[in-house]
Amino acid sequence: MVSPLAYIHPEAKIGENVEIAPFVFIDKNVVIGDNNKIMANVNILYGSRIGNGNTIFPGAVIGAVPQDLKFRGEESTAEIGDNNLIRENVTVNRGTAAKGRTIVGSNNLLMEGVHVAHDALIGNGCIIGNSTKMAGEIVIDDNAIISANVLMHQFCHVGSHVMIQGGCRFSKDIPPYIIAGREPIAFSGINIIGLRRRGGVRLCAGRRVRADRGVQRLVAFGGACGSLGRHDVRAHRHAVGKGGHLPLRQVQPHGGARAIPHHSLHRADGAQG
Repeated sequence: MVSPLAYIHPEAKIGENVEIAPFVFIDKNVVIGDNNKIMANVNILYGSRIGNGNTIFPGAVIGAVPQDLKFRGEESTAEIGDNNLIRENVTVNRGTAAKGRTIVGSNNLLMEGVHVAHDALIGNGCIIGNSTKMAGEIVIDDNAIISANVLMHQFCHVGSHVMIQGGCRFSKDIPPYIIAGREPIAFSGINIIGLRRRGGVRLCAGRRVRADRGVQRLVAFGGACGSLGRHDVRAHRHAVGKGGHLPLRQVQPHGGARAIPHHSLHRADGAQG
């Protein structure tokens, strides 16, 4: 299961039933769980932590030094959960002193050429399209779909069950449950198909969002938790209904939130909600 043409540092810890192809490089201070498949020319570098059941395709680099000039060689990690598909030439950098680790959860698909920068946090069940680039300290919540060639600025927070159109670039938070697209990026409706496929999602009060048009205002105008705050949404409901701005909030690491002045997601012309 381990090719003699692969290099594995003696201090690396490798689990059971791990397939390691030729020309793989595995550095010291690396922990790899069980039932992983690591294809040719993959580099798994210092500080990497990989769970169980992942498939890593040729050319991927896990745990590279952050592309951050403030990095001074501090101890940090790049952590991959379970059952991920990490396609060709994906790069996942280690963390910095800011947070100490970069995290990719479980059951994600990272397509070819995706870049996950230092201290990023990607949840579970996400799909990230080809050549999408995520800057440092971004957060992507569970079950988000980000299409190909998307550029995501540092510190942005993408909510759960979001779909983002290919080729977008943005430097603001994206509320949960919506479709966002165009240039500049705009609110284009509720992700009804995504919600239907997930069977609805649970709201703060324990209610479920049914995947039909009748609940769109409930989600868009204050029914859902996350970066779209109820108080702010109610205050701006009339403006949104008239084609104004959809308020966004920056979610803090310990559950608080602060408003982002002048950072609002514009409603697309003609979008229903």
